[in-house]
Amino acid sequence: MKKAGTPLIIVFILILLAVNGIILNTAYKAIFTFFRNLTPSPFFQATTDILSVLMAALVIFTGIVIVLERRDPARTLAWLLVLIFLPVIGFILYLTIGRQFRKRHLTAKKRKLNECFDPPDLTLEHSAILKDIPASKARLMQLILNNASFPVTLNNEIQVLTDGDEIFPAMLAAIEKAERLIHLETYILRSDSIGMKFTEILLAKAAQGVDVRVIYDGLGSRELSPAYLQNLREHGVQIKPFFPVRVPYFHNTINYRNHRKILVVDDTTGFLGGINIGDEYLGRDPQFGNWRDTHLQINGDAVCYLHRIFLQDWHFISKEPVKDMPCAPPRQTGGKPVQITSSGPDTPWEAIMQVFYYAIATAEKSIYLTSPYFIPNESILTALKTAALSGVEVKMLLPANPDHKFLLWAAMSYLEELLEAGAEIYLYQNGFIHAKVLTVDGLVSSVGSANMDQRSFKLNFEVNALVYDKETTRRLEEDFKNDLLHSEQLLLESFKERPLPRRILESVVRLFSPLL
Repeated sequence: MKKAGTPLIIVFILILLAVNGIILNTAYKAIFTFFRNLTPSPFFQATTDILSVLMAALVIFTGIVIVLERRDPARTLAWLLVLIFLPVIGFILYLTIGRQFRKRHLTAKKRKLNECFDPPDLTLEHSAILKDIPASKARLMQLILNNASFPVTLNNEIQVLTDGDEIFPAMLAAIEKAERLIHLETYILRSDSIGMKFTEILLAKAAQGVDVRVIYDGLGSRELSPAYLQNLREHGVQIKPFFPVRVPYFHNTINYRNHRKILVVDDTTGFLGGINIGDEYLGRDPQFGNWRDTHLQINGDAVCYLHRIFLQDWHFISKEPVKDMPCAPPRQTGGKPVQITSSGPDTPWEAIMQVFYYAIATAEKSIYLTSPYFIPNESILTALKTAALSGVEVKMLLPANPDHKFLLWAAMSYLEELLEAGAEIYLYQNGFIHAKVLTVDGLVSSVGSANMDQRSFKLNFEVNALVYDKETTRRLEEDFKNDLLHSEQLLLESFKERPLPRRILESVVRLFSPLL
């Protein structure tokens, strides 16, 4: 039945597009007729007739391509809606940010590079050390090994860093001690006050002969001046953009952003989490005020795999051969188990999304989630609702004052059904919360760059750390509970009473949430 039904659905959609094309053709002719009456030129009349047919044909052709790309049904429907109601704008948007075949082309070489490692499987030695971890959490380790090729590392020390006042001094102190290499990757790099502190120390270290490399995202850091970049390069800092955007908002790589935040120092110390490099992350932006964020400092074997991700990205953008790929870490006992995982358009699986889904779906006691953006796919939404309905304590913390209102409206459209399922949802009031943290059952925690949204799941290059440690998870849960003191709980009864125009707006935005 399924095989027979699928062609019928496709035929139905194509018929719908054809009918829509005829309607559009008629509409375009009516519009052009109005202008023909103003300019009764034979050449103009012939031109408008051709344009009306071409524009209608454009809608039909693009719709067929979208259907044949076999996207997620929600994304297919969203693109078709944009194309039908805003044909010209929809076509331009599809060319710039929507093409699946462009995604495959852009990342094919990088995907091959990612496969150059063959990390070891969980060994008996690992199994003995992790014997106290529940079986469901051990399967989470195997999931990451299979979908992202990152093994568990055991010999690690972890420090949770809360907010820029802790994060930036720790990063600068580590850089100051560097003897061999400093590799920094960030979505946003600014040449403001804190940015210049990083710049000065990077220049000083490069002058000492330390290998200093910086990757910045071409869109997130688009405001960096040529003079700033040239100064770094002239003084020995190797700095390169990831997918530079030469024509903002109309570029074929606009959708595929490097959202990772990685700092590796001498292969022994690593940082990752939610914070970029800019004054706003110290609470100096009057629009947001206090900026709440979370980072991890890791010392130990897991840094090897952070470095691996950086070097793969560096090789991809620089086309330089990778001469310093870190080898697999030694299998030492003791310390805290950490598993690095990454995902992006270059990976065969939506690895981080699958990690979130599995961790939520197998939770037995508690789920504490902090995310600045919340636009889940159907799997994550169902997992959260199912966990809440089954009696798991589900608490979510989102910003009350986000940096993008459109994303807030989309997020709000998902909250009512979660509240009905029994989840507790809080809105952070003390500025802007940008941390991306998930803790489950007091045993496992995830900290990294990935938001709980479909852009992080499908389009952005992300990196997270899974920590299987009660002490670290307890510290993160303490931060979460402290954040709740500065938050307002959403109550189902009052949430249902929000104005009808707002509910309609949220519902309309939700239709396009797969594209956000």
